Amino acid sequence: MQILKTHYHPDVKTLENKSVFTRLATRSIAIKGANILLLYTKRYEDYSLPGGGLDKDEDYVNGMIRELVEETGAKDITDIKPFGVYEEYRPWHKPEFDIQHMISYCYTCSVNEVLGVSKMESYEIKNGMSAKWVNIFDAIKHNEKTMATSDKKGMSIERETFLLKHIAAQLI
Repeated sequence: MQILKTHYHPDVKTLENKSVFTRLATRSIAIKGANILLLYTKRYEDYSLPGGGLDKDEDYVNGMIRELVEETGAKDITDIKPFGVYEEYRPWHKPEFDIQHMISYCYTCSVNEVLGVSKMESYEIKNGMSAKWVNIFDAIKHNEKTMATSDKKGMSIERETFLLKHIAAQLI
């Protein structure tokens, strides 16, 4: 799969003499016209693609489907195709590693526009995460405003906004 971007968090100045933890993740891209299935997170005031970390030895496509269903309640998932990889290096705030190397494998897919019940994890519920179909250009504009003005923004918003812009340019 093609690497779309490699991003270094501003606090990651070098990888030399650093302990790095690699986390594999998937992201789902489901589009209907100019609308895209996204997660809105109230805590961070942002839109993001459904997805998350892969379980140990989990197949990438199976992990993508699992995360998509858990977070959105998506049904009738078909036509899964590789889109690209976004990798990032960010500070890791636990004692065993200095840096997290997150590799996100992104896939396009088709889903039923009517969503079922999500099975979000407790931290996702606590963060106010909800799945919704959103006009992709409105989501980009919203995330850009959050990046420019909010002190609540999380570390993932740059990845998500880059991916949304890339998706809009390539698929809409």
